[in-house]
Amino acid sequence: MEPEQFGVYVHVPFCSSRCDYCAFATWTDRDHLMESYAAACIAEIGRAVSDENLMPATSIFVGGGTPSRLPGDLLASVIGAIPRAEGVEVTVECNPEDASAPLFAAWRSAGVNRVSFGVQSMVPHVLVGLGRRHDPDCVVRAVALAGDAGVGSVSADLIFGGAGESDDDFRYSLEAVLALEPQPGHVSAYALTVEPGTPLAGDPARHPDDDVQADRYALADELLGAAGYQWYEVSNWARPGHSCRHNRLYWAQGDYRGIGAAAHSHRSGHRWWNIRTPERYIAAVDAGRTTTAGEEHLSADQKLFEGLALALRTSDGVPASVVPDDRDLDALLERRDGRAVLTQQGRLLANEVTTRLLPGSSRPTGILRR
Repeated sequence: MEPEQFGVYVHVPFCSSRCDYCAFATWTDRDHLMESYAAACIAEIGRAVSDENLMPATSIFVGGGTPSRLPGDLLASVIGAIPRAEGVEVTVECNPEDASAPLFAAWRSAGVNRVSFGVQSMVPHVLVGLGRRHDPDCVVRAVALAGDAGVGSVSADLIFGGAGESDDDFRYSLEAVLALEPQPGHVSAYALTVEPGTPLAGDPARHPDDDVQADRYALADELLGAAGYQWYEVSNWARPGHSCRHNRLYWAQGDYRGIGAAAHSHRSGHRWWNIRTPERYIAAVDAGRTTTAGEEHLSADQKLFEGLALALRTSDGVPASVVPDDRDLDALLERRDGRAVLTQQGRLLANEVTTRLLPGSSRPTGILRR
């Protein structure tokens, strides 16, 4: 009998530098908190086990921030504290410049079997424009080290639409990622997003062009499809057996527990999130206080709307019965086996499709967004 799907997300808020498009809860001046932060995460996991009867995880995802900034044994101790089901998927995000044989050995000892690399581009001047610190050769070395360490699945994240990137640059990045050894089983391709309050937001000259991004997305879909990758969510493609179980859980409105500063949790329509800053999070754990900063309870209608909006982003689609009789949707949705699935053009206009399917929804899911 298959175990009930349940995820655990661990947030690592440390970075060596902050990309100017990033709006995540990350800090570049808190490395001195690493040991106390890891101890607080382990304590929060222990409380969730004792007070919430935390289920064994079928998927664990460590994101950030930059999880690979933590010493390997420290991160391994956090992962090792999480109850897990047989065959659990354990993913850790990694910056290519942090990769090393000892780091991956420590992760493997904790059961890590999937590494997601923040590649972003394989073109030097594009990486500079995005504020990344690695170079393409670093990516080649990092992926090879992961393969040598016996990591079962490698994922590569790309960002397109940055200032100075041409169509040929993005094509080269895709082809270079497909030529990596071992070849990634999973590729994510995200349109560069202008987030309010970021340095990028304050520099309109570097804002991406929607039509350019649409062309880049179509190119990604074409090249990845020809290489045997199947799209299974708007921004994600995988070879058979390599889709991300943890992210599928999110898109299916599954239950998960967030650990660490700013981490979000969800259980049966109840969503809550932790204190955002690491020092306040650590202080709350040490004092035995709640780490919860806020919460919301979704109504039945909200759960329905959100569930359909999330499902629409995936290759499983939504029940065809929820699709209104609208000629304008014909080129955006394909109907098969009682389901309605976005066409490539529909994926580019997912916001519009969502609002037409769910006119009462106030929170449509953004197209090509992480």
